[in-house]
Amino acid sequence: LAFAGTGCQTDANTTTLSGQAEVPKHVILASGDVVKLTFSSAPELNQSQKVRVDGKLSLPLVGEVDAAGKTVGQLQSELIQLYKSQLKTPEVTVSLEGSVTTVTVSGAVAKPGKVAFERPTTVFQAIMNAGGPSEYGNLRHVRLHRIVNGVQRSQVFDLHGMLRGEEAKPFYVRDGDIIYVPQSTF
Repeated sequence: LAFAGTGCQTDANTTTLSGQAEVPKHVILASGDVVKLTFSSAPELNQSQKVRVDGKLSLPLVGEVDAAGKTVGQLQSELIQLYKSQLKTPEVTVSLEGSVTTVTVSGAVAKPGKVAFERPTTVFQAIMNAGGPSEYGNLRHVRLHRIVNGVQRSQVFDLHGMLRGEEAKPFYVRDGDIIYVPQSTF
């Protein structure tokens, strides 16, 4: 299930609900996120800064920079370009230091309701933060609902194998997501 304009790329070069990618470079930044900027050739510029409500950062030498809506990797690439004319060696590393995300976990879980936690967090971790699936919870058809460009989209995940320790590509939640765990049907 693909959604245009959400920012993250899969190996097949198609755009999906953001979150299905490596962390931290593909986490989409939002207002309130704290990013750490590290300049290898100019450590005096190193800093941590919170993305403002208007989605911007105010940075030395280059001024205002839009951060919200970009992935960590996109912001890093943009800053390298902006600092090319300012620094002899424009090496900038951007990392996400902290961000509180709230999602709603509903359906067949031990403690349905809103769950707040630090990002990045996967769909599976969010379910576990809600007490895990109930006795009748079906992790084979977990549905994630997300607003993308003003339109509600959904995607289904099979997370059953995660309980047995199987590896799966993580899918990261975003603030405001709704996760629904259905009941098993017998």
